[in-house]
Amino acid sequence: MALANVTQEILKSADDRAAAIKAQADAEIAKINADADAKISEMKDKEDKKLKEAVERLSRQELSSAELESKKIVLAKKKELLTEAFDGTLADLENASSDVKLEQYKAMVEAAKKVIANPKALISENDSFSAADLGVSEVVKDSRIKAGLILQSEDGQVEVDMQYSTILQEIWDREIRSVSEILFR
Repeated sequence: MALANVTQEILKSADDRAAAIKAQADAEIAKINADADAKISEMKDKEDKKLKEAVERLSRQELSSAELESKKIVLAKKKELLTEAFDGTLADLENASSDVKLEQYKAMVEAAKKVIANPKALISENDSFSAADLGVSEVVKDSRIKAGLILQSEDGQVEVDMQYSTILQEIWDREIRSVSEILFR
């Protein structure tokens, strides 16, 4: 029996030692799993943060791109409206009645006489005003003129372009910023 007791003690000691080794291994496995889980969680958090930042950056870029496109559309529409206003105003001037044109032409001649003493008037082939009507030395029809006048000195050295399109374009170029600010605040 003594051998059986010794054998039993050896087996018990071996079982205890195996249990201790198994417990130590289980603890080591639990520690490794905890470290791995922590590292995985940390990596996941970093990747989630990168993904969130990337999504926000793309969203901002998309929003910025959409705002830019929207501004382009608005500016194009504003330009279209301003062009329509310019064209409409020019058409109204060009299609004015003879009485209105004569009054405007006389005012143009008077203004030009500050520069040219006795001007010659170049007018549209569609206008039928005489030199006496306009208060000029001579009237010459010119196919290049649609409406308005070009006033020249007798020697042709000095010329004042008072065509409606020229006057309107000069005013337009000078005042476009102010007009835009007033119309599109």
